[in-house]
Amino acid sequence: MKKLSRRDFLRGAAGVSLVAASGAFCQKKESMAKAPGTKKAVQKRSRVVLVRDEKVIDKNRKVDPEIIARMLDDGVKALLEEKDVNAAWARLIKPDDIVGIKSNVWSYLPTPTELEEAIRQRVMEQGVSEDKIDVDDRGVLDSPVFKSATALINVRPMRTHNWSGVGSCIKNYIMFHPNPPHWHPDACADLAGLWKLPIVAGKTRLNILVMLTPLFFGKGPHHYNAQYTWEYKGLIIGIDPVAVDSTGLRIIEAQRQRHFDKSLPFAVSAKHIRMAEERHHLGIANPDNIDLIKLGWMDGVLI
Repeated sequence: MKKLSRRDFLRGAAGVSLVAASGAFCQKKESMAKAPGTKKAVQKRSRVVLVRDEKVIDKNRKVDPEIIARMLDDGVKALLEEKDVNAAWARLIKPDDIVGIKSNVWSYLPTPTELEEAIRQRVMEQGVSEDKIDVDDRGVLDSPVFKSATALINVRPMRTHNWSGVGSCIKNYIMFHPNPPHWHPDACADLAGLWKLPIVAGKTRLNILVMLTPLFFGKGPHHYNAQYTWEYKGLIIGIDPVAVDSTGLRIIEAQRQRHFDKSLPFAVSAKHIRMAEERHHLGIANPDNIDLIKLGWMDGVLI
């Protein structure tokens, strides 16, 4: 046998080490590939906050501006896991933003002006000048602010709806289209497509579903009966409009069960919320993948 020099020995040892290391790496990759569940994508989740206050409305259902503002602040802080309200809002709105606050003016159940003003105030506190903020619903396509908006805040009350099962955050953007009836076929199944329109795509910073006195039953396109509302006294707040709407829908369904003493199907399915996840990938509708944070008054929470 040829006598090995020290250099030959070291060269051979290094080669053995490299082969051994490569073999171990290959074995690790193979075992990972065979491990149960390793090929499955990590399930996305959404965070939603439900905040309620027993005193937010009085016996005449007039909104207390200080309490609704505090509910908004508490919800946003919990959503973003911030202790300071300004720090939370600073993550949503920047001083150079142009901000459209998309409300809802349906006469029987409009977005409370007290909540609109609370949102406007928080936006201004982030350094946005008043002339770069607008609150509107049916005039958004004509509003200079909404036309050039860099940020949108979506806020509206929850109610049953004749064409889509429920009217909530997803549907609230229908006024961004010049022909709203275009979205009515098949129980408004494709409402999430509104969120791909250039005027709104990628701009929404916050969704707020108003659950102060939701309408849980109705007949016809513009039906309203106070008998089918109740004082839930809550707000549902989230970044994901689908998760917000899905949570609101569960509460409406629970109230229908409680009021009618049976599970009462909607005359028109609210399937557009499920389609928003499954077909349009706008957000999360499956409650199993929604992290719900509940704050404040818990009596009759229903969820």
